[in-house]
Amino acid sequence: MKLQKTTQGIVIDIYVRPNSQQFKVKIENDELVVSCRERPVKGKVNIELIKELSKLFKRRVEIVSGLWSRQKKILITDTGVNEVNEILSAYRSE
Repeated sequence: MKLQKTTQGIVIDIYVRPNSQQFKVKIENDELVVSCRERPVKGKVNIELIKELSKLFKRRVEIVSGLWSRQKKILITDTGVNEVNEILSAYRSE
C-alpha cells in the first residue's frame, strides 16, 4: 500500500465499495478497500467516508482526488507514516 508523505499529512489511495451492508475497512492485495453503507448519490458516500475515516484516524480527513470515482486519494492531516501504518495494521487480511 502506497503512503505518500506531504507537508500537510499522509495521502493514501483507496478503493470505495458503495451500497455495502456495513462500513468496513480492509486491505486486499496491498490496496485499502473501504465499504460504505451509502448509495453513490449526491456525494453521500464521500460524506460517510470522511466522517468514518476521521473517527478511525482521529484526524481531519479530506478527499484530494476522485470525488466522483471509486478510486480516491485521501489526505489524513497532521500525522505520520508510522502512525497510519499502526492504525491500518489491524485491517490487513490474513
